[in-house]
Amino acid sequence: MPITRWLAYREVMPEEELFKSDVERSRAEIAEALVAAAEGIEAGTVELTGESTEQTVSIPETPRFETELERLTDSETGEERYELEYEIRWTR
Repeated sequence: MPITRWLAYREVMPEEELFKSDVERSRAEIAEALVAAAEGIEAGTVELTGESTEQTVSIPETPRFETELERLTDSETGEERYELEYEIRWTR
C-alpha cells in the first residue's frame, strides 16, 4: 500500500489496541497456542488470554487472511530479526 494511501487510511480508521501479548515461549507452547486459536477460528470465536487481560472475539465466516515473513536488519550491528505474522482481518 503506498504511504499516502496508508496515511489516509489510518486517519479514517484509527487503531485501538484491544489485546496484546508479547512473551517468549518454546516452539511447543507456541504451536499449542496456535492450535487453540485455529480451533476457535474454526468454531467462530477466539478467546485471547494474557497475564492481566482477556478478550473474546467472533470471527466471521469469510475474513481476509494474510501471512507475512519479514527480515529486519539493524543498521548499526547488522543483526537480523525475523517476524512471522498471521493476520485475520474483517469489517463489521
